[in-house]
Amino acid sequence: MLAIRANHAFDGEDFRAGGATVLLEDGRIIGVEPVGYEPPSGCQLLDYGDATVLPGLIDTHVHLVGDSSVMALERAAGYSSEEIDAVVVESLRRHLAAGVTTVRDLGDRQFSVVERRDAQRQIDDGLPWILASGPPITTAGGHCGYLGGEVSSAGEIVAAVWERVERQVDVVKVMASGGMVTTGTDVFTPQFSIEELRLVVEQAHAAGLPVTAHAHAAAAVDQAVAVGVEGIEHASYGTRSTEGGPPQAHATEEQLAALAASGIAVCPTLGGFNAAALIIGAPPQVRQLLAEAGITPEQVVERRMSLLRRMTTFGVRFISGADAGIAPSKAHGTYAEAVIELAQVTGTGPALIAASGSAAAAIGLGQSKGRLRRGYDADLLVVGGDLAADLTVLREVRQVLLRGVTVSPRPAQS
Repeated sequence: MLAIRANHAFDGEDFRAGGATVLLEDGRIIGVEPVGYEPPSGCQLLDYGDATVLPGLIDTHVHLVGDSSVMALERAAGYSSEEIDAVVVESLRRHLAAGVTTVRDLGDRQFSVVERRDAQRQIDDGLPWILASGPPITTAGGHCGYLGGEVSSAGEIVAAVWERVERQVDVVKVMASGGMVTTGTDVFTPQFSIEELRLVVEQAHAAGLPVTAHAHAAAAVDQAVAVGVEGIEHASYGTRSTEGGPPQAHATEEQLAALAASGIAVCPTLGGFNAAALIIGAPPQVRQLLAEAGITPEQVVERRMSLLRRMTTFGVRFISGADAGIAPSKAHGTYAEAVIELAQVTGTGPALIAASGSAAAAIGLGQSKGRLRRGYDADLLVVGGDLAADLTVLREVRQVLLRGVTVSPRPAQS
């Protein structure tokens, strides 16, 4: 038995007044008690004092095959199996060091991450718990087609979904619009007809699998809502101006009301979303798009954050994910930035919920992860200071526990 004590605590739903003493045994939480609780005889106590204990973070949108370099996913397409495995292991290690104990991979190359997940289920590798989608389903020449998920007919859509069923993926990922990191695709236009997108969803649901849709284009977001996906990644509502002006990130009140009413989990993929990242670390086609549109990086950031604030007022359901691994600004191991940026829109508590309790529920792990609660997995994070008063201390990792095992020990009173 092990006890973790801190003067401050966030339990995945709310901050606990007065902190907590969390009791762990056999990889599970067996009790959450007040700070003054005296652990049983023989139980080791690690007291972190002026720190915050919270559930291990959940990043719901990662690309473990991406090495966080410019055009990382496109480069991954040419890696050997050994190179891919090395990148995946290093990606997981960086997540763990940052307090991320569960990741949902939403686009690997040729099911390599799915295979890694399967191996992890057989032998514990001491790395974050993996959920995986396999290669995203996309059109021929479409966004991330180089990862191996291209389809060009209804028959190929059905075959692609059922290949994922056979491989027991955790979620089906579909590219409903073009993407920023794939040359030649259009972020303002749907990639599939609504009938094709509905076919993906119907086939996945028939097998009991959820679907999440990558959607930058406003029309693609609308399609995703209409066909009943469980998640939408980005939800940028990008549209081209009909009057020759710059593209917009705009949604009508009717669109946002429909999105909120659907209950779909929206992952805005923040983290590293700032003007400097758009200038320095963005792929060439992104910089070209901004130049052609006559939009400054600062304007892009402000319009995006303004849209997210509007989503909040409508009650859109957010979960947190960083799109980790696709670029230097989206490096594995920097997940705190995604949570901190989301808090600018939602506030501290909701942003933390989106990276813990709500994230776990959205990806099917709501009964085992994302909370400090008896019976849940002993995935914990301890950060320096009072997280309620200063969310930036999320960057100051003092201890991570994965399945009850300390994996980044730091000084504590024992």
